Amino acid sequence: MKNKILAALLTITLAGVMTGCGNSSGGGNTDTSAAQASGSTADSGTKSEDTMLGADSATVRLKVGTTTAPEGHYVKGLQEMQKLLEEYSSGEMTLDIYPNSQLGNERDMMENVGMGVQEMCLISTGPIPNFVSDFAVLDLPYLFEDEEHAYEVLDGEVGTSLLQQLDSQGIKGVGFWENGFREVTNDKKEIKTPDDLKGMKIRTMENSVHMETYQSLGATATPMAWSEIFTALQQGTVDGQENPIAIIESAKVYEVQKYVSMIDIFYSPCVLMIAQSTYDGFTDEQKEAFDKAAEEAKDYQRDYSSNYNKEAIENMKDAGVTVTEVDKEVWKDAANAVYDRLDSLKLNKELVEKIQSSN
Repeated sequence: MKNKILAALLTITLAGVMTGCGNSSGGGNTDTSAAQASGSTADSGTKSEDTMLGADSATVRLKVGTTTAPEGHYVKGLQEMQKLLEEYSSGEMTLDIYPNSQLGNERDMMENVGMGVQEMCLISTGPIPNFVSDFAVLDLPYLFEDEEHAYEVLDGEVGTSLLQQLDSQGIKGVGFWENGFREVTNDKKEIKTPDDLKGMKIRTMENSVHMETYQSLGATATPMAWSEIFTALQQGTVDGQENPIAIIESAKVYEVQKYVSMIDIFYSPCVLMIAQSTYDGFTDEQKEAFDKAAEEAKDYQRDYSSNYNKEAIENMKDAGVTVTEVDKEVWKDAANAVYDRLDSLKLNKELVEKIQSSN
């Protein structure tokens, strides 16, 4: 009898925790039951037409959230992992994919995964420095020469060390997936040089390094949650925003922003995370299936993202968008002043130097 009472109280307590950690930006439902020892959860969230549930027969169901659109490169990678995980676990394990902020904004989801009340999320690095400060280094402008340089660093010693620091949050960092280089859009004029940014209000992530960079280029950096962007652009609260091409195209930002400038200012990875408590509850065979599926899906998602970007640029041009190539050396020189402020930004100089010397 006592055990039944304690179980009931635990269920009520966990439900209260989830209510308190709901999406502050007014996004989707976060009513997720606690992870059980097997790593599975009851599908108690409200499903929308965008929800992509795995095989009905799977007994280990991992709810994974993202803020991006169902047709975007995040979700395509998760769908590949869903397929692979079912294959490698002989149908025992699957992912239930919730795009479009159904499980909350990125910070909410990371917190929920850390508490073990949501199994997984795939998020940008934007909110991570609030929990693990060294991740802020990845947000420096022109840190990576190209995608291959980024992969070498993120799949190597530096990336492994960063992912391991998520342990302190109750999170297992599974790997760095592709977000891409971030470009700037607006609906006022063609932006070719940093001088063209002066006086413009540009929406950035809530990220001190990104904000400092745009401020140094003469823009007014306006931090804003992803869910608020369209209203802000339509109402003129901001003049423009910055994001990778895959996000700009799949979320149809170009419908309200007719100028895209290919400045490649930040390389922006995303991070696949799983609650440490969920992963620890897997059997050795389940861990092997999960790890293999995640690694192969990462490679697939990177390739998909690269190909998608090329098509997306052509799609936007066909829609009447002006896509502007810029002299990146001019932009690098202008953004270099941020590196003089590593101390004030509280960034790990040793880590910065390690990344720069790896190229």
